[in-house]
Amino acid sequence: MEKSLKVAVIGAGVAGLAAARELRREGQKVVVVYEKSDQLGGTWVYDPRVESDPLGLDPNREIVHGSLYSSLCTNLPRQLMSFSDYPFEIRKNGELRTFPDHEEVLEYLNKFARDFGLVELIRFNTEVVRVQRVNDQWIVGSRSTTSDLSLEEAFDAVVVCNGHHTRPRIADIPGIKKWPGKQIHSHNYRVPETFLDQVVVVIGDGPSAHDISKDIAMAAKEVHLSSRSPEIKVSKLDYYDNIWKHPKIDCVYENGEVAFQDGVSVQADIILHCTGYNYDFPFLETNGIVSVDDNRVGPLYNHVFPPKLAPSLSFIGISFTVDLFHMIEFQAKWMARVLTGKVLLPLENEMLIDIEQQYKRLEEAGKLKHYTHNLLYDEFEYLDWLAAQVGEPGADEGLKQITRTLLKFLADNGWFRYSRALGTLFSPHALSPPSQQSLVPDLLKSATLSFPPYI
Repeated sequence: MEKSLKVAVIGAGVAGLAAARELRREGQKVVVVYEKSDQLGGTWVYDPRVESDPLGLDPNREIVHGSLYSSLCTNLPRQLMSFSDYPFEIRKNGELRTFPDHEEVLEYLNKFARDFGLVELIRFNTEVVRVQRVNDQWIVGSRSTTSDLSLEEAFDAVVVCNGHHTRPRIADIPGIKKWPGKQIHSHNYRVPETFLDQVVVVIGDGPSAHDISKDIAMAAKEVHLSSRSPEIKVSKLDYYDNIWKHPKIDCVYENGEVAFQDGVSVQADIILHCTGYNYDFPFLETNGIVSVDDNRVGPLYNHVFPPKLAPSLSFIGISFTVDLFHMIEFQAKWMARVLTGKVLLPLENEMLIDIEQQYKRLEEAGKLKHYTHNLLYDEFEYLDWLAAQVGEPGADEGLKQITRTLLKFLADNGWFRYSRALGTLFSPHALSPPSQQSLVPDLLKSATLSFPPYI
């Protein structure tokens, strides 16, 4: 028998919107979506503000949720930035671009919310401050961000969709406490002009580090990109006169010097940490049943349900993949159908055994704990598993092919060459010479032609 429940969804970003839609599709009449800001979109809302603590460590700072920088464009084709039954058809200046910018993604999410009647479910300017299980219900405490109003309400289920790009992870650098320069985390990066004529060391080897490095290079005197890889040799990057790549930082000194592990050193004004984020659920009170240990949220059965509190508590969007929208969509479908009783979860002890086996497999594969929810290279196995739970076909073969091509290109060339190669597609003002376009796999360049309009 299908259950009619009162469900709270925390967050109105991609995950929250997907969860709300699937809950309504499954007949849940009372769905409340809590959103701290005054608009939907989550991480895709550009906020020019930055936090008072540029490293994001001060617990008393006013937290700015967004981490977008002004120039950000997606490094994934639009087919990987949309839900399976709602294609990305947002145009900019009349052009349906393969790689949209953040404004186009936000417009897509707003249109999605309007078309599926989700906007009226959202309580804007409402911050969730407490979620606690009391008897057989969840008590959700919230407060208005624009008035003194506070409320406590009871729900049958809570779906956590608060994102994970707000609480920075910071690199541990020997000597940093006495280093005199400025430090900032990429969470608080917006525009390159603030780095005018500065010597900047960027820590990180992911897409944000590479993209921000080339953005900063337009204003900075020098940019030195530091990677953890011991194989990196100091070298100037192609097509840039002021970006160098280095291995890991060895130590920093009181005179402003930054020394790398290969013996090379530079005098730097700023260290920019592009070192990722920590999962954070400051509102959630579970008496330790759900915890975050070295960025492993757990225990979670297949990244969604904590066995002891399932199915009334779930998390959508914890894991990260290339095909993020579709993963979130199918997590939401699974969650919604489990709540209605259409799909049954294993017994609690069976789920806990499965989780322990997963942890053991990760350990045997040499995968560090903080990569527990990183499903790159495993994502389609997971996506197909989710689809099977809800009786739907697995990932589209075209999507699988474009993702495999992207991952192979990245493995062969790295994020920097990938982002440089895409530069000519992002903007007519990009610096990439035409010859660089040949680095982009034909499958990615022709993505608008390679896939049907509905995928």
